[in-house]
Amino acid sequence: MECFLNVPRKSIDEIDLKILRIVQMDCRTPLAKMAKELGVPPSTVHYRLSKLERDGIIEGYHAKICGSKLGRDYLTITLVRGKYGPKYHERIGKMLSEIPGVSGVYVVFGETDFVVFARSYDRDDFMNKLEKLFDMPEIERSNTLIVSRIMKEDPRLEL
Repeated sequence: MECFLNVPRKSIDEIDLKILRIVQMDCRTPLAKMAKELGVPPSTVHYRLSKLERDGIIEGYHAKICGSKLGRDYLTITLVRGKYGPKYHERIGKMLSEIPGVSGVYVVFGETDFVVFARSYDRDDFMNKLEKLFDMPEIERSNTLIVSRIMKEDPRLEL
């Protein structure tokens, strides 16, 4: 999902930033608790959350799930070079995004066109994903890095 901030930064005030910090830490925090912490009525928190959602600043609410405890501890980063052509970034990016287990597809500049993050159960599961990539005629080449240890993984933004 692409994230474009179409809202001018000045429309985000300190209360909005505090709300964003709270929901990033625990999106299940009750409105009443947020309101008390912020010193505003619950209706204000509700209105501001709705506005942040409507403006696309909050794109959704998610649970952080430990992949390794579900057996998906084979984390890979694959660098992909596509064959140039009209709108190849969109076409290839969409195809890469549809491979089961792929959690991130990023278009980058340089010798590599895409960076693809995937979680797999094991090497065989990953090789099945890689075979799907190899079967795409739009892919020129790839290079895969296998993550040996995660030192930090945090999708939250510093606000």
